[in-house]
Amino acid sequence: MPDIPQAPGLAAVVERVSAARMPATVHELARDHYAGRRVGTPGGRAAAAWLAERLRELGAEVELDSFPVADVRELYATPALEWSAGGQALRLEHRRDFVEHLASAELPSPHTAPLAAASEADLRGRWVLAEAGDWTQAGERAEAHGAAGVLTARGTDAEGWMPKMIAGPAPRAVPIIALRTDRHVRLSDALAEGPVQVTGSMPLRQIATDGHNVHARFPHPGGAGGGPRVLLTAHYDGVGDDPGRRMPAAADNASGVAAVLEAARVLTADPATRAELSVAFLDAEETGAWGSAHHAPALPSDTLVINLDGAAQLHQAASVEAGGPAHALLATLDQAARLIGLPLRAGAMASDNRRYAAAGLAAIGIGMGMPGYQTPAETPDRVQPDTLVAAARLLVATVGLLAAQTSV
Repeated sequence: MPDIPQAPGLAAVVERVSAARMPATVHELARDHYAGRRVGTPGGRAAAAWLAERLRELGAEVELDSFPVADVRELYATPALEWSAGGQALRLEHRRDFVEHLASAELPSPHTAPLAAASEADLRGRWVLAEAGDWTQAGERAEAHGAAGVLTARGTDAEGWMPKMIAGPAPRAVPIIALRTDRHVRLSDALAEGPVQVTGSMPLRQIATDGHNVHARFPHPGGAGGGPRVLLTAHYDGVGDDPGRRMPAAADNASGVAAVLEAARVLTADPATRAELSVAFLDAEETGAWGSAHHAPALPSDTLVINLDGAAQLHQAASVEAGGPAHALLATLDQAARLIGLPLRAGAMASDNRRYAAAGLAAIGIGMGMPGYQTPAETPDRVQPDTLVAAARLLVATVGLLAAQTSV
């Protein structure tokens, strides 16, 4: 790594980032014990406690801050969907062939009824097959005519999974189930040939719960004060396991947490890095970034926020989004990236950084890939150690340059 004249000694500090510790953190948070780390669950609270202890080991003053979270979608049993036509029956697999629509009403037990096209006049008591991409109008007609529910279409990821989400629009008055696009086409073809009987359930409810942010403030290296006020953030929550199926949440966002934790370890161990550093491991990002919305108003206006959401699989470049009065912070981040040889590109980062920016703070969001995003395939073995190292080095170099600029 080249010398960094703007911050003498920073190159050596950046090299202290460990490729060994971060994968261990990812593996820990992806364990069965944490059950996907959904907000409000025992697994989520256990993850918060584990992270708090790791931060205390680094010498931080740690606080767990609770806050209310509403409208969390919770699957409390595995949904069912099957249809029969022409004497043949087809049973579908949840998250492969169909998935919960987030506007669905609750349907705890399987309900069997004939299938109707959305254009038919008589929908009462029948499952309604919506046209692809038009669940809203079909849902309105289904509600108005007392239908049993709506079947709509949704795509999959490149590996054939239908990713899980736990926040969405207000529930409708009828159950809504989303079929994989090719299954939707097949069902439409079957209906065109004759009567179809559908059996489906959607044990999906909305709950209110509490989230828990983990806040850590580090004593200034060497005991002196001053320097820039920098906050490193990453959300630790996931969407949670399905009933009977793991959602490890390794990339989103155990990877970001691991890189932030490692960057904090390196920065706080170096007396020359003079910054007022704090870390926030945030809860409830998956339900609408509630944790950062709760935290942002309490911060001093000069706080510089760097949020890392996804550090698992770097392709050509890291995605960066700047918000609020972040021009100078973005310039420093770009300088740090050039110094460590990491390409950056502008990209949408719909994560906690936006909550901080909306509060008037200089905030940057960074993403470096999420293989298997919000599916059972989001496993620790797919988180690349080299990407973790690149993410942690970028954070260390950026904070180091910010500190050097302030001390000039």
